[in-house]
Amino acid sequence: MMTLAAEIDHNGTSPEKLLAPVLSSFWDQPESWTLDTYRRHEGYEGLRKALAMAPDDLIAYVKDSGLRGRGGAGFPTGMKWQFIPQGDGKPHYLVVNADESEPGTCKDIPLLFANPHSLIEGIVIACYAIRSSHAFIYLRGEVVPVLRRLHEAVREAYEAGYLGTNILGSGLDLELTVHAGAGAYICGEETALLDSLEGRRGQPRLRPPFPAVAGLYACPTVVNNVESIASVPAILNKGKDWFKSMGSEKSPGFTLYSLSGHVTSPGQYEAPLGITLRQLLDMSGGMRAGHRLKFWTPGGSSTPMFTEEHLDVPLDYEGVGAAGSMLGTKALQCFDETTCVVRAVTRWTEFYAHESCGKCTPCREGTYWLVQLLRDIEAGKGEMADLDKLNDIADNINGKSFCALGDGAASPIFSSLKYFREEYEQHITGKGCPFDPARSTAWADDKNTDGKNAHRGVNA
Repeated sequence: MMTLAAEIDHNGTSPEKLLAPVLSSFWDQPESWTLDTYRRHEGYEGLRKALAMAPDDLIAYVKDSGLRGRGGAGFPTGMKWQFIPQGDGKPHYLVVNADESEPGTCKDIPLLFANPHSLIEGIVIACYAIRSSHAFIYLRGEVVPVLRRLHEAVREAYEAGYLGTNILGSGLDLELTVHAGAGAYICGEETALLDSLEGRRGQPRLRPPFPAVAGLYACPTVVNNVESIASVPAILNKGKDWFKSMGSEKSPGFTLYSLSGHVTSPGQYEAPLGITLRQLLDMSGGMRAGHRLKFWTPGGSSTPMFTEEHLDVPLDYEGVGAAGSMLGTKALQCFDETTCVVRAVTRWTEFYAHESCGKCTPCREGTYWLVQLLRDIEAGKGEMADLDKLNDIADNINGKSFCALGDGAASPIFSSLKYFREEYEQHITGKGCPFDPARSTAWADDKNTDGKNAHRGVNA
């Protein structure tokens, strides 16, 4: 995991000045996940300050800090808490979405593995604010080591009086349940997660009603991402002005960027919102030796891809949006010139087709036919008319499916056709992938290659 970099970038600026290690500040210390280590780093001090405030004042404080949801949509966290109706006589619930499934995303799982108490402290603060006495963490069932470590952290918190009855003498009672999911991408969608948590098949619900009104067990519910909740204790402990001093005006604070792919030093880089991929690549050693960036995703495969021309786009919600994509989960997947765009998009689309819950027709049928067309094009069996078909099917999915999975499946189709239509055409005219000598007739005309990386310059 990369949280700090010791090198000096080409401008002579220390990379540490570009990073903001808060959640990841002591990941590299021995037994970072224990309560003792967390307390040594001002753990649970934010909770003490929160309990000294009135719940409504606490909500207003988090809202004023400008904290936005770190799960992908970027919705203001304090505003989401504010939506919970008070005095309704119903129990209120907090559900933490730890079902991290977006391809390329790797921030919540390392956070839970290395520093689970930051989440637990944030949960107690959030439950006090929304007047909840029961919270749930919905975790991916496959990550068993994280599940065990999280259970141990919850046990420590109960034993120390941070969970249970009359927490720190405040009168707050809180029960925390850790639930292991069964491994479905669709359960990352908040209403499908709620159905799964209730014991039903994970499928998105029709909205309205929204979870804030009728969520878990038809009661008012806040669903937040792990990183969103884990960021709250630091805001309470160090102050909202400290938090707003980082990032941009509309996207303040620090966040975890997952840098992966053909880079020299992949990992989690915690930095203020608004840093650029160029800066992150500078401090991570750049692309792998001898190669250059071809395309990348700013927020996982469900966000429209970017190219080399977008290296200086500020990685905050407004900057990425203005450039034509979405910040999403900040999963920066970087691909070099040896990567076939058609192959990459085909693999992503196969994933979305496989993970479609099948509830709505546009997504269920559309992703299936996208896969058929993409496989034909990749194998050299496609026709030029198929490119318009791809665009048409993606358009019939985008904005017309039950949840955002359909929109995510359409994103790589639209953006890859926008930036790399010529490469699609080469698959059709060359009767196969121009990056694979065994699958393309285009290789017969290449007399100046040793057969290893021929056509690497096709998209240069």
